[in-house]
Amino acid sequence: MEAIINFLNGLLWGQLLIPLLLGVGLLFSVRLRLLQLRHFGHMFRIVISGRREDSHGISPFQALCTSLASRVGTGNLAGVAVALYIGGAGAIFWMWLTALLGMATGYAESALAQLYKTEDSDGVYRGGPAYYIERGLGQRWLGMVFAVLLIISFGFVFNAVQANSIALAMDAAFAIDTLWSGIAVTLVAGLVIFGGIRSIAHTAERVVPLMALVYMLVALAVVLMNITAVPGMLLNIVESAFGLNQAAGGVAGGLMVALMNGVKRGLFSNEAGMGSAPNAAASATPVPHHPASQGFVQALGVFIDTIVICTCTALVILLSGVLEPGSGVSGVALTQSALEATLGSAGKYLVAIAILFFAFTSIIGNYMYAESNLIYLMGNRSAHGVINTVRLLVLAMVLWGAQEKVGIVWDAADASMGLMALVNLTALLLLSGVVVKLTRDYESQLDQGLTPQLDVRDADVPGQVDREIWRRRRP
Repeated sequence: MEAIINFLNGLLWGQLLIPLLLGVGLLFSVRLRLLQLRHFGHMFRIVISGRREDSHGISPFQALCTSLASRVGTGNLAGVAVALYIGGAGAIFWMWLTALLGMATGYAESALAQLYKTEDSDGVYRGGPAYYIERGLGQRWLGMVFAVLLIISFGFVFNAVQANSIALAMDAAFAIDTLWSGIAVTLVAGLVIFGGIRSIAHTAERVVPLMALVYMLVALAVVLMNITAVPGMLLNIVESAFGLNQAAGGVAGGLMVALMNGVKRGLFSNEAGMGSAPNAAASATPVPHHPASQGFVQALGVFIDTIVICTCTALVILLSGVLEPGSGVSGVALTQSALEATLGSAGKYLVAIAILFFAFTSIIGNYMYAESNLIYLMGNRSAHGVINTVRLLVLAMVLWGAQEKVGIVWDAADASMGLMALVNLTALLLLSGVVVKLTRDYESQLDQGLTPQLDVRDADVPGQVDREIWRRRRP
């Protein structure tokens, strides 16, 4: 198994995905005329105004929180530390670039998920890459391939990664055996997961904003304590990214190592292009009632995850002075050591608590994505017959992941994520013209002082679009 995983990672990350991810992000950034920068303020206005759910879908704010629940997890704490340890300070620059370009990719995939979404037999919105691959490209077989990959990745592998980080953090901070941590997380996650999509959305809406704010305040405290060192440290990040400061290299060193680890950990954290967040985006009733509006919401999610929260972790580690290539201290342990060095013994407890909340919300968000794709594969009525069995299997993976070796779990996550991204990015390239049409329609209405509404007859988009959904008008 380890040999197969290493082969896949070498092929996907060594040759295919890094140029493809950056290339797709660059393509959409150019074709949409740097939409992620031009409409940055508009993203916040949409989130603030869209706080009501209805009988068909969750609110835009809940969709953002649900996607952030999945995005903001071990990638923000352990993943950043791994990138720094292996790739050096320069890896952070490549994480930033991945996020900036990823905002355009995240916009595109979520706008498409909204456009091609459907209603299940309960009248609830469902959508995502599997749906726009089938309904936009007419390729159900490829949609089914993506759905299977997502269920494996998010339902099983990624949840093992999150549980692994929780268990290690609890063991390091409070000497709690990994088995007991795994059991506790499994039981609490089960209570939320068995409540369904709205239970997950309501939990994310309450927990995610609070946990992100508290973590940013802790990081801000560290920055203020070391404010004089910040300019030099930021310069160090940029110089190291281009191999100008080899002293700041990681355990492996080199420009390509920094680039590869920055892009890989950036994608794992913000998930732009992977095809995960569109599943949450499709579940929302958009405000304004146009597919592009949810694209803006999810582009903001990429920014919050990587530019804000991942940078907080990077600053904490780099300012602490505890990063030593070859020391063997990486992942959660490195982040804990960094906060302990700056805030005293309370630091390791703060990281353990942050990991607990970040990773727990990722587990429930990941499950939501898996459930949507299970329903895509089997249909709503058929899926109901096996959904409880799948929930139990997901929870079993959580318990297993809490006790597995971290290296094997991370490598498996990289491989499954890479396969998912490859399928989704191919679909995005083929549907890029649709994204451009939606964006121009939205911007044209904004320029006229109108509240954008999608008229499918005028939009001239290919494939199967549920006209009844877009005939509705939000009161």
